[in-house]
Amino acid sequence: MNFCFSKKFGYAFGVYKSVLKLRSNFQSIQIVNMGLLTEGSPLSWEETKALAEHVRRHGVEQFINLYSKLRDRTGDVLKWGDEVEYIIVKFDDVNQRATVSLRAEEVLPKLQEKELKDPQNVKSLWRPEYGAYMIEGTPGKPYGGLLAHFNIVEANMRYRRAEASALLKDGEVIMSITNFPRLGSPNFTSPPYKPTPDRGVSLSYFFPDQATFPGHPRYKTLAENIRKRRGNRMAINIPVFRDVNTKIPIDDYHKILPDLAKPDSVYLDAMGLGMGCCCLQVTFQACCITEARTLYDQLAPLCPIMLALSAASPVYRGYLTDVDCRWNVVSASVDCRTREELGLEPLKNDKFRIHKSRYDSIDSYLSPEHEKYNDIEVVHDPAVYRRLREGGIDHPLAIHVAHLFIRDTVSLFSEKVHQDDENDTDHFENIQSTNWQTMRFKPPPPNSPIGWRVEFRPCDAQLTDFENAAYVCFVVLLTRVILTYNLKFVMPISKVDENMQRAQRRGACASQRFWWRRDVRSQDADTYLEMTVHEIINGKEGVFPGLIPLIESYLSGMDVDADTHCSVQQYLKLIQRRASGEILTMASWMREFIDKHPQYKKDSIVTEKINYDLLKTAYGIQSGTIPAPTLLGSSNVSKTNDDIPKAFSKMMSKDCP
Repeated sequence: MNFCFSKKFGYAFGVYKSVLKLRSNFQSIQIVNMGLLTEGSPLSWEETKALAEHVRRHGVEQFINLYSKLRDRTGDVLKWGDEVEYIIVKFDDVNQRATVSLRAEEVLPKLQEKELKDPQNVKSLWRPEYGAYMIEGTPGKPYGGLLAHFNIVEANMRYRRAEASALLKDGEVIMSITNFPRLGSPNFTSPPYKPTPDRGVSLSYFFPDQATFPGHPRYKTLAENIRKRRGNRMAINIPVFRDVNTKIPIDDYHKILPDLAKPDSVYLDAMGLGMGCCCLQVTFQACCITEARTLYDQLAPLCPIMLALSAASPVYRGYLTDVDCRWNVVSASVDCRTREELGLEPLKNDKFRIHKSRYDSIDSYLSPEHEKYNDIEVVHDPAVYRRLREGGIDHPLAIHVAHLFIRDTVSLFSEKVHQDDENDTDHFENIQSTNWQTMRFKPPPPNSPIGWRVEFRPCDAQLTDFENAAYVCFVVLLTRVILTYNLKFVMPISKVDENMQRAQRRGACASQRFWWRRDVRSQDADTYLEMTVHEIINGKEGVFPGLIPLIESYLSGMDVDADTHCSVQQYLKLIQRRASGEILTMASWMREFIDKHPQYKKDSIVTEKINYDLLKTAYGIQSGTIPAPTLLGSSNVSKTNDDIPKAFSKMMSKDCP
């Protein structure tokens, strides 16, 4: 297929949902949010640790071989698509309680039946996630180069939600909420299980092992190996929101675990309490490696802005906290750094002092012309870097891979230890896919029609299909604007990191200021200002045009059918209003609901009853039975449809064979 650009349609674009091979016996290899899923027998941590250098050495060779074969590959049509994660919530209306239902393993095979029977013609693909109460849905096929594809996104999300909902029992619902507010509180699962801090995989005081998805050994293996590599329980401390009656300390865990828990924070101690959160992600296939690197770099500064704009998770373990987003919580939940790597003890058994968790923001840009903005130390393995350079990899890409490869593998299967480095990439993907960063640069799978891809990963999941579609379409449109107008968003990585922390603060979307490039059209002027999300999205007169005005300028020259035009305008209006503060983020809406609840005692505690009422109301908003003008505005109905107008479909087929 030839990459094409036309004035009518802009760049052809879309995503590949990375399912490399699917067989009816489920012996499949999949790349999903949690990383590489390979069926087999998991090795113990001791066995895995002994093979760490083996995996690293062969993973590097696999990348070099893949790169040498595919670095000059061009002509891929840009495609894109979304991933939405869902939680199965169970309502007990008699006792007015809400719990998470541990039925993902039961529901998933039924959801996957259509794919097994006819993988080329399904409308949705379903995959497991970390939680036994979670499922992940994606479109069955990538979206392509028509603007009309923007009008399919929400319809497909609705289809997915309805498809999953049809398999649920009475009282169960599917919700695209970022975090179940009482995850980790007593009896938060259905059926109820008690945590076992003295035995099992997680050794958690809050998260029973039964809440981890049991249908694939990877998840429990990851949880156990990350904890063992670290040498202790996870140390997730979320500052509590200090209301007028908030008691400090909030509980006694700082006494039970004085080296891990802080008295003024909500303490969490297991991978599942972070990886058990949901997110919204978008993947793009680029026409070539250069374009993929460009998108990776230019989208990286947008990650903190979209994190603040999508903020949807202010409550953890039944406490209202002082953060609005999941990011640092998930980051700490998989932080496998040892005391030496954290800088708490001198290096003796480990090689590197590592500044970030393996789930964090990116550390460097990939394009050679953006090297000067890599202003933080990029910890990397010198031996890996030298081998990559010998293998023909340029400096910025070699530094990137050598940085990923300072991490040990934390999940290895006996069947995958010995591989053919010329044709396999499992060892490379093993480490690549467990570096969960804000952006992910994804090489083509071997012997595949799939091209170079980039994954945009920061967003919290949104409550409604309308919101999720709006966020996805906004980001995709922005990639078209970046490429069409040759815009430059890159700024020093240190400022992006600073923005990432600001983005997670309470009320950040309305109150925080973020570093942003003043002149995005110039490739020379490096001037940065602190701006609000409103100013970045909607513009500031005489200073910055605004991202949505740039998108609208791009769209003004495009031919588009009336329904798609209506839907896109509604999506952009949602983004505009949320950025301006006219309507609230989900996190702020939740705070308002809790604060006004008659049972809330201004003590930061979200009780069973408050949680039930909160989720019942949220479900009513999600299903359209309860209006939510402060969250969605008064006009939040698109004209989404499953079908592309035939005239546009024919034109696309003519312009882009």
